[in-house]
Amino acid sequence: MEPSEGSVRALTRGLDVLRVISISGGARIAEIAQLAALTRPTVYRLVQTLQAAGYVSVSAGTGIVRVTRLAATLSAGATDEAALAQAAVPLFAHYAARLVWPLDVSVRDGDSMVILETTHAQSPLSVDRGMAGSRLPILRSSAGRCYLAHCPAAERVEILAALRDSAVPDDAPFLTDSYLEAMHRRVAECDGLAVRDAGEFRPMTASFALPVRRGGALIGCVSMIWIRSALSLAQARMLAEAPLRGLVQELEAALDL
Repeated sequence: MEPSEGSVRALTRGLDVLRVISISGGARIAEIAQLAALTRPTVYRLVQTLQAAGYVSVSAGTGIVRVTRLAATLSAGATDEAALAQAAVPLFAHYAARLVWPLDVSVRDGDSMVILETTHAQSPLSVDRGMAGSRLPILRSSAGRCYLAHCPAAERVEILAALRDSAVPDDAPFLTDSYLEAMHRRVAECDGLAVRDAGEFRPMTASFALPVRRGGALIGCVSMIWIRSALSLAQARMLAEAPLRGLVQELEAALDL
């Protein structure tokens, strides 16, 4: 039986949309429509179909569409970032209800960290809305410090060289050998936990972060953010460090399935 012209066109459009999502690592409906040269209603219908078939997932918090592991069986298009974001969504929903304070999962992009998924929009205690896609300074965020402390030595040298070349004035105090040595010591003393609690970035808040690995390789970090005037670091660790470590363990297990 010969396929109809309409069914061929629909399949072609669906594959185009899947390709755009795969290449981008994740995008919203409007971005997909622009990249695929299709109307938003058309993309919306195609994404619904792909989601129902299990080839894409849609973040309830951010609206970002990403390929799933099922799509990865068709190609190598599912990146670590897409897998990390997809695995984080259900775990964030579970742990956010328990911890209340907002959670982020972020990855390195050049000399910054980029937030992939977050519960800021759902947390009643967040003072920063719309954080998905935001860039964080590596030296002045807990996620960045965590990544820097846990990444391979060669990558660390590359990151620090890029940061020195960029010559951002706010980064200068954190690029000294003495500061970097102290930061690494503090992370080691905290069993791998990296901290931002001195008002060096977003002074109303503090945060800590843990590394996330896939197959033993560092791919990102999970952070919890709180209001500095509401909790001391000691209180935050007592409240949330153990659950956050549990979240990371579950996240890594999901990534290695």
